[in-house]
Amino acid sequence: MANERKGEKSGWTLGWSGGFIWVLLLAVVRLAQGDPLNALAGGILVILAVIAIRAVAPWRHPARPYWTLMSPLYLILFLALAWLLWLSGGMAQLGLSPWSLFLLLPLLLPLYLNGKRRWVDGDHTDT
Repeated sequence: MANERKGEKSGWTLGWSGGFIWVLLLAVVRLAQGDPLNALAGGILVILAVIAIRAVAPWRHPARPYWTLMSPLYLILFLALAWLLWLSGGMAQLGLSPWSLFLLLPLLLPLYLNGKRRWVDGDHTDT
């Protein structure tokens, strides 16, 4: 029986989904506050994220490096952060300076640590 790697699949799906849950919550809050246009924008970002999480899953593209699979998800994540800044009135309104953007660098760590890895690299052959 082949190893289905359920833990890795769950990690990818739940990890990325968890990374976008704040967007869904913020969209619901904006809708409750009577701001349907921004709620729709947040909803679209969430839908794009769900589609991308499924579409670029590494087991669907086993020979592609992870950096190519994670890039669309990072793009959506940074679009969501830009949406948050827009809703908040900008960085200054939040008490942030442009230097605060460096705090986002740890988000890119998976690209550095796992970027060259491929799904097939995790396949084991037991002989």
